[in-house]
Amino acid sequence: MKIQIAPSILSADFCNLERDLKAISNADLVHVDVMDHHFVPNLTLGEPIVKRICEVSPLPVDAHLMIDDPDRWAPEFAKAGANSVTFHMGATHAPVRLARQLHDMGAKACFAVRPAEPVEPLFDILEEFDMVLIMTVEPGFGGQKFLDNQMNKVRRLRDEITRRGLKTHIQVDGGVSPSTAHIVSRAGADILVAGSAVYGADSPAEAIESIRNNAQEAFCA
Repeated sequence: MKIQIAPSILSADFCNLERDLKAISNADLVHVDVMDHHFVPNLTLGEPIVKRICEVSPLPVDAHLMIDDPDRWAPEFAKAGANSVTFHMGATHAPVRLARQLHDMGAKACFAVRPAEPVEPLFDILEEFDMVLIMTVEPGFGGQKFLDNQMNKVRRLRDEITRRGLKTHIQVDGGVSPSTAHIVSRAGADILVAGSAVYGADSPAEAIESIRNNAQEAFCA
């Protein structure tokens, strides 16, 4: 399976987003964190800005909604042009219904799990989702330290996906860098989100390739 890299623009220069999007054109996705200052203690950007990002991005947009009431708001991000829309386990009331609605709109449906949340409750509805996002930091802020104790969760999820013959991707977000990419991919993740490790590097494009190469060599080794 090919490793995909999704740089997070949470670490980009918000005054020069189009420039910073072009700087990561060798990645596979652009990860856009949407925070509402309610579900998480931070406020970033909303649907109008995501819509504009979708219009100028050289990559498909992966919208990670750290917001209350995604049942109401997630479809708006699909309508804005997001290729995939991720919502959180603790925020949705009807995850299957929402996943099917997003699919009907042409977007991929993805589910996010915070560090303190178990992944097993997803198993009965796993086939409804294109991707599961495992957070290896507490959501809300970039630049946090990688929590390697979340790798057991990634392994259990990968084992379940393999056992059932599903094509569900596993994305990991939080503390991913060239030095941790092999840990994440060895556990079974195939989509890696990296923010400060990419935008804090002298060359974002070279950082992306370093993360990709380290991850690809170790994937499920």
